[in-house]
Amino acid sequence: MALATRTDRRPSLPRTVWDSTVGKKTVMAVSGLIMLLYLVAHMIGNLKIFFGPGDFNHYAHWLRTLGAPVMRWEWTLWVVRVGLVAAVVAHAVSAYQLSRRDIRARPSKYVHNKPRASYATRTMRWGGIILGLFIVWHILDLTTGTVHPGGYEHLHPYQNVIDTFSTWYGNVIYITAVVALGFHVRHGFWSAAQTLGVGNATRDRALKTCANGLALLLTAGFASVPIGVMTGVVS
Repeated sequence: MALATRTDRRPSLPRTVWDSTVGKKTVMAVSGLIMLLYLVAHMIGNLKIFFGPGDFNHYAHWLRTLGAPVMRWEWTLWVVRVGLVAAVVAHAVSAYQLSRRDIRARPSKYVHNKPRASYATRTMRWGGIILGLFIVWHILDLTTGTVHPGGYEHLHPYQNVIDTFSTWYGNVIYITAVVALGFHVRHGFWSAAQTLGVGNATRDRALKTCANGLALLLTAGFASVPIGVMTGVVS
């Protein structure tokens, strides 16, 4: 009788939601919006590099003392990092599982014919892979200094950024990732709005305009840093 009770136990509500297609799309949308908010804040912080090394290095120090005296050195920064890792993992896992579910749901004739994925699907898929690889490189370059091209200086991000963007490959990697980010945000923002029930026939045009604006803003904002170094504006 005890065995039958354990076997017949219903799955928990979180598990039921996660196992559903709607649940995975919701997780993907919410985690994507969390990362988008971070990207906007991160871009604004990056632009402080145009005010010189004093402002930029002070900003990096301020990030580590955020929340003081309640939060100790780098505690708030690590809370943000852990939250971002959780959002990235949730986003990537839900995207992968939805993609596999979509493939399994296709009629067998489509499996054999292998039709080309839509432009948006290809952009999101490859953009996600490019961004995932870039995140690893970006951390190893400017956070840990493992692959940094110059003499990495802890708490001196201004000089570290100059070193990275003084190399041709640093510029290529960063700008490629930024362009991929723009395309990802452009389609992802609109998709998230549809998933969360914000979009409708009357709002679609405004949402697409907002998505295009955000994508352009982030692409231009992030790309301005390596371009600034290459042109000598930041030196």
